[in-house]
Amino acid sequence: MSARRQWVLAGVLVLLGLLSAAVLFDVLGTVFFAVTVAYVLVPLHQRFVERGMPSWWASAASTVVAFVGVLLFFASFGFLVYRRRDDLLRFLVGLPESFTVELLGAAYTIDAGVLTELARTYLGAGVIALARLAPVLALKGTLFALLVFALLVRRREARRALLAPIPHAYRDVVAALHERTRETLSAIYVLQAATAVGTFLVALPVFYVLGYEFVFTLALVAGFLQFLPIVGPSFLVVLLAVYRLTANDVVGAALVLVLGGVVVGWLPDAVIRTRLARQTANLPGSLYFIGFTGGLLSVGPIGFIAGPLVVALLAEATELLAAEVNGYDRAQTE
Repeated sequence: MSARRQWVLAGVLVLLGLLSAAVLFDVLGTVFFAVTVAYVLVPLHQRFVERGMPSWWASAASTVVAFVGVLLFFASFGFLVYRRRDDLLRFLVGLPESFTVELLGAAYTIDAGVLTELARTYLGAGVIALARLAPVLALKGTLFALLVFALLVRRREARRALLAPIPHAYRDVVAALHERTRETLSAIYVLQAATAVGTFLVALPVFYVLGYEFVFTLALVAGFLQFLPIVGPSFLVVLLAVYRLTANDVVGAALVLVLGGVVVGWLPDAVIRTRLARQTANLPGSLYFIGFTGGLLSVGPIGFIAGPLVVALLAEATELLAAEVNGYDRAQTE
């Protein structure tokens, strides 16, 4: 095959890839998430196969583990809210019509009715939007499960299809990037779980010191919110501070905002993520944090995976180029 024909076919492939991305834009996040989960589930799939399970059933079992895990996470959070529904109702009913805040010797009266009505409006709109999105979420959940299963059961075929257009001289580069991708994705999910657990543990004494009654529930909610990166536990801290403010407890609100914001909202991300990034992802904590923050701000919630992954692949490509230019073997230097 001539070089010109190869370049033409490569151009056609790129154009069709861009067209597919444009047509399937609404499910790109689901596809990306499914691919990353499939990467992480490969060792589990291999373990099932080594124990004598056929590949099809091993793929099905691994997919069920992933799907049930995601489902249990959201279901457990919903169950927690359901268990505390009476407390939430008492909280909403007990909100004052207005509250007065004293600041620097001056008293300011704030009409809480406007805020309450605004909250009810947005809450109602949110419930309606969630009801409308339910069929879409069900379709995306089905797509997620089917794609994870297909990638696991046909992963060898997918690997051959991806490697086929790549010249043999460059397949070692692809292998290195593949290995870094696998390590980074596994580390990202480990870091996310570790950060959520760490948030729960540090939130327990903080909410106890601040005098809250349902310490365990609040700490559990803070840990759950770590899996919603844009919202995060800081959202809970702000709500608790506003509640203290409605009770005319300015000092308490400031204490919740400062102590809770630093220890619960900021410390787990700044300490746990950065310290474990080097050990799990072989990536400096500063680079991981840049990828994590930049990914969230650029592409939304899926950015907590995409951001660190892109930074890790950039670091891997830099190391490959340095080894090629300087003529040393990376395997001997590691």
